[in-house]
Amino acid sequence: MKCLVTCLLLVVCTATAAESPAIQRIWLGFQREQPTHVTVSWETDRPGDSEVSFGTTAELGAALSKSEQVTLHHIEIPIPQKDVTYHYQVRSGALKSAVHHFKAMPTDELRVAVVADWGYAKPDLAALIKDDVHVLMTAGDNVSDLHQKGREGAKAFSTLIDSQPELFRGTIFMPVLGNHDREIRPRGPKPPAEAVYDVEAKAYRDFFVLPGDEWKWEIAFPGFDARFIALDLEHIQDMGTTWQTGHPFDAASEQLAWYRRQMEPPHPGHTVTLHNERSATMRGQLKGEWGRLFRLGSAVITGFGYFAERAVVDGFPYYNTALKGDGDRYPDPKSAFLASEHNYVLLTFKSKSPMRIEVRSLAGKVLDTHDYPPR
Repeated sequence: MKCLVTCLLLVVCTATAAESPAIQRIWLGFQREQPTHVTVSWETDRPGDSEVSFGTTAELGAALSKSEQVTLHHIEIPIPQKDVTYHYQVRSGALKSAVHHFKAMPTDELRVAVVADWGYAKPDLAALIKDDVHVLMTAGDNVSDLHQKGREGAKAFSTLIDSQPELFRGTIFMPVLGNHDREIRPRGPKPPAEAVYDVEAKAYRDFFVLPGDEWKWEIAFPGFDARFIALDLEHIQDMGTTWQTGHPFDAASEQLAWYRRQMEPPHPGHTVTLHNERSATMRGQLKGEWGRLFRLGSAVITGFGYFAERAVVDGFPYYNTALKGDGDRYPDPKSAFLASEHNYVLLTFKSKSPMRIEVRSLAGKVLDTHDYPPR
């Protein structure tokens, strides 16, 4: 009889475990225009509910949940305290993750790293991880495409998270769109009958939770008078063809009107614009209107080419960065610094102080450093 009861309990426990969704990957992001909350995201292999327990100690203490049965989970948690470490644990069904942690927003110094062209890189990020940044942003091309066998659609972004699991579950991630992030079929030598890119970037917008429209966004860090603005600019010469990758940017476009609202009148402090097109091409568009709006900020960072660069036009800086930095170079006519190095950009902010922008190699070298006073 004792054996029968033990066996029945074993069957019940095995069945319960088998029916519980397996937690596969976890990442963090912001979906508001100020960093008052963090969105904790994860995937499961089958539909389940969603819960995040969190607190400023490993004992957690608070929890938020959703009963909706999903495989892609997003729970937003408040992070009101500064200069502390937040701990969190996710749950779906009967399974829980380990307790992970991330840094709260700081009061003295904010560090933001910007990377690009992750899709064709296999980066050793030890140097970036050592910088211990609060937020990791991109300048596009986070994946190579959305049509490789086994990595179709949003699975491509799952593969990205799997490439650096500890980094993504401990660092807030804010990606920007590039053409490869919505490439749903091979580009080919000439425009085909069907669209090559999903202009609306559905897989990207489903997977990541970002502010605003998600294909363009803004986030501000008021304690440091710092703002980042993400635009959807890439392969602009292909507009109107089946190679069109992004949203329109012409004089009547929603994107231009929105960007103009963000930039006019100029904000005090620091405003950094992120996009994926060649800045030398973009700043001349619409008789220089795009360049005029860029210059109402503090700097522009793009991930157009596979190199490191700082160009200066009338005292205004344009940066290019790429995790795979040894590819073809397309220098800006106003290039002041240019290097074929695997690289990223590190921005450091202190209240009422100059913004420091460093181009750093993945080998740990500082390649270029400049300070920019607040407006």
